[in-house]
Amino acid sequence: MSAGRPGSGRGDPAPSRLRPRDTLRVAASGLSARPLRAVLSALGIAVGVAAMVAVVGISASSREQVNQQLRELGTNLLTVAPGQSFTGEEVRLPPESVDMVDRIPAVTDVSAIGAVAGAAVYRNDEIDPGQTNALAVNAARIDLLDTVGGTVASGRWLDEALAEYPTVVLGATAAELLGISRTDGTVGVWLGGEWFTVVGVLDPVALAPELDSAALVGWPAATEILGFDGSPSTIYERSDEAAIEEVQALLPATVNPEHPEEVAVSRPSDALAAQAAADETLTTLLLALGGVALLVGGIGVANTMVIAVLERRTEIGLRRALGATRAHVRRQFLGESVLLAGLGGTGGAVLGGIVTAVFAATRDWPFALPLWVLAGAAAATVLVGALAGAYPAARAARMPPTAALSSV
Repeated sequence: MSAGRPGSGRGDPAPSRLRPRDTLRVAASGLSARPLRAVLSALGIAVGVAAMVAVVGISASSREQVNQQLRELGTNLLTVAPGQSFTGEEVRLPPESVDMVDRIPAVTDVSAIGAVAGAAVYRNDEIDPGQTNALAVNAARIDLLDTVGGTVASGRWLDEALAEYPTVVLGATAAELLGISRTDGTVGVWLGGEWFTVVGVLDPVALAPELDSAALVGWPAATEILGFDGSPSTIYERSDEAAIEEVQALLPATVNPEHPEEVAVSRPSDALAAQAAADETLTTLLLALGGVALLVGGIGVANTMVIAVLERRTEIGLRRALGATRAHVRRQFLGESVLLAGLGGTGGAVLGGIVTAVFAATRDWPFALPLWVLAGAAAATVLVGALAGAYPAARAARMPPTAALSSV
């Protein structure tokens, strides 16, 4: 009684199999025999993957930073400024417009700044009057920072007492251009033909960037010392989130009942949202470039595998002569290709994550690399490896054992 396959009744041996574990071992052995070529090919894949991961990660971190700013600063701030008149004349907001806005039931906070005409700020009284550095001089209400969500970097903000005297708070850009960092009351600036003591420097104000390049003096001091006429140049208003659109529609007629068409109302948070949208558009472009780099890496893998097939004709012929089937040979070379691309993809994903983390840390951004990016990068590299290795693997499988051995 012969011992053949179960239920066959014959003595034919069972067909040989190449298990996944065996395929991985054989593929790893093939790559380790030519380490430099394998490393260079994997590097091509890694560059493409790292580029895509870093682009998505940096863009996501940037958007998260913007979203974090919006959560902290709020999206319920509206600004009111003079618009354009039909005749082209200068439009001015009525001095009582701030109080009128405050009477709107849904308004929770309101403040304003007013441009002081003919005033400029200098480091000292010896500076050429034409060298203004484009710094504005504005009268400011003492509730301004609470309304716009601003903070003081050093020194203090204006209060009821300081607003009466020749004191000034500088925006972040203004302080940098004037070369002023001390706010202990020992430093003064030449402002509107008078000496004003610097009592504070602001942090950058995300929702009111015009304050960064401004010198802010108290409303009463601007009126009495600099001849300010009391007309606000920008009104800042916060209201209930649910009533934003309603308040936005009411503001023009409230601020200037006679000419509401000459009033411009804007929402500063829209600029930050637009910035996030622009970042997303740029990300799409950079992802396309990363895809090109990944494609180039795939071509490198295909080239490596084609050369490997040509160089290993003897090995292929010997394996076929010893009983390896075409499927075995195909799986061996396809496994090498997938393993090569997978190693490059893993290295690229790690490198892209490191680049994202370092870049976010240098910009004080939150690290926000989505997990799906890493999973997508791994899937993409496996797919690239399979596509790149399909033709070389098929070519190796079709090679007749006699033709392969004849090259020995």
